[in-house]
Amino acid sequence: MESLLRKTTTYDVLREHGIDRRRFVKFCTMMAAALGLEATVVPQIVEALETKPRLPVIWLHGLECTCCSESFIRSSHPIAQDVVLNMISLDYDDTLQAAAGFQVEEIRKRIMKEYAGQYVLAVEGNAPTADGGVYCTVGGETFLSILEETAENAKAVIAWGSCASNGCVQAAKPNPTGAKPVRKLISHKAIVNVPGCPPIAEVMTGVLTYILTFGALPELDRYGRPKMFYGQRIHDKCYRRPFFDAGQFVESWDDDGAKKGWCLYKMGCRGPTTYNSCPTFKWNNGVSYPIGSGHGCIGCSEDNFWDNGPFYERLTSIPVPGIESTPNEVGAVVAGAAAVGVGLHFVSTEIRRATQKEKAPEKEGR
Repeated sequence: MESLLRKTTTYDVLREHGIDRRRFVKFCTMMAAALGLEATVVPQIVEALETKPRLPVIWLHGLECTCCSESFIRSSHPIAQDVVLNMISLDYDDTLQAAAGFQVEEIRKRIMKEYAGQYVLAVEGNAPTADGGVYCTVGGETFLSILEETAENAKAVIAWGSCASNGCVQAAKPNPTGAKPVRKLISHKAIVNVPGCPPIAEVMTGVLTYILTFGALPELDRYGRPKMFYGQRIHDKCYRRPFFDAGQFVESWDDDGAKKGWCLYKMGCRGPTTYNSCPTFKWNNGVSYPIGSGHGCIGCSEDNFWDNGPFYERLTSIPVPGIESTPNEVGAVVAGAAAVGVGLHFVSTEIRRATQKEKAPEKEGR
């Protein structure tokens, strides 16, 4: 018997919740904006949500602190409620579901069989590999074996957060449990890495929305991250960037520069080497993000960020087109360029004045 999930579309569920056509189109427009897509794509989203069945999702938890789930349920564009209840069918999540024990594992195995090749596997946390993976077990099975089993027939795998994407604190030196990120354990499936500690809520819901709408994975960078969310450095979108370019840096916490909102690079900010959407989406419904609150970026969406500390010491150098420069050098170059500019302006002005004086007698003689 064909499952109800195969027949039910997002639009069907929305109508059951009293959503009329106008509000449905508005909903699709909002999703396009959240994904950074052009308005011309809205009809395609409308068609997809009207005709495609909801996306079955199995959400596993390994070695992690559940901060990714905490972030996910605080999404507002689109809100997590819309994603979970309307666009996807979150059939298995051992943190959020009411069922427990062997009943839960039976549900997971049933979904794997019934929707083979159709469900998305979302993984929060990584898997220990030392001593057979005994440091994380669920229902008597190691998380490593559960991960490998569940990934076998998945349509795609999403690695939520830095724990699943790059190992995070569990895989930091000396890594006694042999923890490894998903990409080092699953090699035969497409994997979307959504790093961050935790990842931004709207980025998480945006990835699911994209897969549901287009039936494909978003374009990924060389680290497997969606380019639409990890395509720019935080440094390039930071409102403190002008102070960096001017060589104005916070030298110590609560100094005059800190009060004026100067650049936090000397305090250890990893913004120049970190790719993420923090300045765009921010946190808590767009209220702020670490740099906006006076704390430097720790680069949590980059590989091995936990071992790249200490967090409150500046990087020795930063990449600048053609050279490697320190903040002091950048400031010196900017100041030097300004001085040269002033000098050239002075020289050109004097030459222009001298020329005008030479021409003056000629005009008088005429």
